[in-house]
Amino acid sequence: MKPVLAIVGRPNVGKSTLFNRITKTRDAIVADYAGLTRDRHYGNAKHGKHEFIVIDTGGFEPDAESGIFKEMAKQTRQAVAESDAVIFVVDAREGLSAQDHDIGNYLRRLGKPCLLVANKAEGMQNGIKLGEFFELGLGEVMPVSASHGQGIRSMIEAALEPLHLPEDDEEEEDDGVAKPLKLAVVGRPNVGKSTLINTWLGEERLVAFDLPGTTRDAISVPFERNGQQYELIDTAGLRRRGKVFEAIEKFSVVKTLQAIESSNVAVLLLDATQGVTDQDAHIAGYILETGRAVVLAVNKWDLVDDYQKELLARSIESRLAFLKFAKLHHISAVKRQGLGPVWQSIAQAHQSAMCKMSTPVLTRLLLEAVQFQAPKRGGMFRPKLRYAHQGGMNPPVIVVHGNSLEHVTDSYKRFLEGRFRKAFSLEGTPLRIEMKTSHNPYTDKD
Repeated sequence: MKPVLAIVGRPNVGKSTLFNRITKTRDAIVADYAGLTRDRHYGNAKHGKHEFIVIDTGGFEPDAESGIFKEMAKQTRQAVAESDAVIFVVDAREGLSAQDHDIGNYLRRLGKPCLLVANKAEGMQNGIKLGEFFELGLGEVMPVSASHGQGIRSMIEAALEPLHLPEDDEEEEDDGVAKPLKLAVVGRPNVGKSTLINTWLGEERLVAFDLPGTTRDAISVPFERNGQQYELIDTAGLRRRGKVFEAIEKFSVVKTLQAIESSNVAVLLLDATQGVTDQDAHIAGYILETGRAVVLAVNKWDLVDDYQKELLARSIESRLAFLKFAKLHHISAVKRQGLGPVWQSIAQAHQSAMCKMSTPVLTRLLLEAVQFQAPKRGGMFRPKLRYAHQGGMNPPVIVVHGNSLEHVTDSYKRFLEGRFRKAFSLEGTPLRIEMKTSHNPYTDKD
């Protein structure tokens, strides 16, 4: 699973700028104003062949006792608890402050890998002001400039080094042995994820796989059904009380993101008694973004009446409309009702995600679709779709080649997607269609 780095520090030291630099995005709002970031912000990053998750946090005041600063400190503690290593950012120009001392003491007590980074160090001689930061007792001080991009590569390497990630040439080779299908059960707290997995296993087995004190503790359980090997991934926060914070015991964003990314198929579990919430929609959106095959399961179906069932159906139709390709099942994990069809949909979703589509068949389907309904004219030219081929699996990617394809509308792409889905019986997996316009070699000549 992806390692997690948390960026912490007092207000206005450049944490969000550093977050944007590491993730190569502009997702975090940056301004010369203290306290702008308040909630945790998650982003994906890549260094070489190593992918990892970065968490941006608000200004950290460990001893805050009330108000917004207490809530911000709580968010930061959660981010640190979820992380594998911490990047502690200080201001190289303003020097060491009492608040830096408080944060340093807090991080030292945790004993988690911590990299001390002095930001805004552009144009400075390293030894002049950086020496005072050694008082924090966190080892070497690494000067960087988040706004100018100086020292970022070395900083990332130093932050990942204690995690002992495998080298690029040490990746596992394919030995011909069939790998288990990774199945992640994801959803909000208390929707019955652990109960569902225990029901599949036929025993209360998850607690035995819980490893207290770890930060990436999505629990993996090997399982075999009808000759197919599975690796069940549960994202419930099964940690010992007293070792984590209240919010993390209920739900950890990082664990869910990691479980979805490492899985082949995700089962999104909904609670029939509570309907579809914003958190459900966010998790569903992330599943779609990562391109994972998905099966929808509504748990606790035996606890709702007909009126609630009707409201739930409308809620799913409106709030999860972007997952129309996913099969929907109504189950009761406790009473073992409706679980058989879920396995059939899991198999179908995985099969669809790994579907191989030949170029001649795709091209024929494309030309038939164009003959049935041509794309709308864009400006002076009408897009001309010539041929298509498969560009990837899990999720399936279809690449369409032609001329003036930048004018193809989203509605026409959905029309093509429907035709391809029907032809290849694709269920439970996203399907991505990419348009590649042919380059005219004479456009650059006089």
